[in-house]
Amino acid sequence: MINLLFRIFSTDLAIDLGTANTLVYVKGKGIVANEPSMVAVYRDNRGNQRILAVGEEAKEMLGRTPGNIIPIRPLREGVIADFEAAEQMIRYFIIKAHNRKALVRPRVVVCVPSGITPVERRAVKESAESAGAREVYLVEEPMAAALGADLPIMEPSGSMIVDIGGGTTEVAVISLAGIVVSQSVRVGGDKMDEAIAQYVRRKYNLFIGERTAEKVKLSLGNAYPEDEEKTMEIKGRDLLSGIPKTYEISSSEVREALSDPLQQIIDVIKITLEKTPPELVSDIVDKGIILTGGGALLKNIDVLIRNAVNLPIVIVDDPLTTVVMGSGKLLDDMRLLKEVAIN
Repeated sequence: MINLLFRIFSTDLAIDLGTANTLVYVKGKGIVANEPSMVAVYRDNRGNQRILAVGEEAKEMLGRTPGNIIPIRPLREGVIADFEAAEQMIRYFIIKAHNRKALVRPRVVVCVPSGITPVERRAVKESAESAGAREVYLVEEPMAAALGADLPIMEPSGSMIVDIGGGTTEVAVISLAGIVVSQSVRVGGDKMDEAIAQYVRRKYNLFIGERTAEKVKLSLGNAYPEDEEKTMEIKGRDLLSGIPKTYEISSSEVREALSDPLQQIIDVIKITLEKTPPELVSDIVDKGIILTGGGALLKNIDVLIRNAVNLPIVIVDDPLTTVVMGSGKLLDDMRLLKEVAIN
């Protein structure tokens, strides 16, 4: 009975602090927040600033604000780029997760990229502590993703996970609750959006915003040729005349635009496989490579990677929530949490 009450009133939470989206998991409740990692800041003439909006509300303002309201993405390429905005964003999510109870001081698990530096690690930890966390545990994203994908991480058997997020792609081979080999490349959904925007600029002399580029990726994005050609209209500013224009873009053009970031992801998978001990490689041949993260939703990305590395590719059921679900599981197992957390 006491354990049941403790679970009901537990304040512990896990945060997948992503470049594009932040997800929050509360022990005993599940995922309670899934919003864009964005903060809108109001700045007056004297240089003073205050937070105007966070998450979904802030993203709605992107590209539509006057000069004194600035939408900020506190994380770039998987790490904190704006310390103050990150702290405010984490505080917002902690309070939201606990129904506006500002006095709650939870134990927090935060997922971070495996290639994070000690300085970046300290910035994440200090941001969470300043935002009201009682204890902060940092867990590498591939480890959390492996837990969320129900891989047998405790066994002496190799499991390979590829987590394609907004800012980074994490590739890791895990065995006996430890990361044996890992590689991280700062390429993900954001770089794909940038590649589409640059392609449109280069080919059509058309300037489009990041929201339009993301919409094109979601509608027409594909990693491997298919029979059916799709098109959509894009609107932007003509770079020569300065007036708004509309063009039609096809799925084959989008695939061409995405070829460079996708090749970088394939390269980092190959490098990881080359560094993996032979015994673990044989396990991966049997099990295949597990794909998670928002990038795993790109159409035919599994076909592209399968053809590149000649191994089975498995996309998890819900790639967007795998990392936060895995870190949520750690809240129920403090022994395992202490074992896999990084200092």
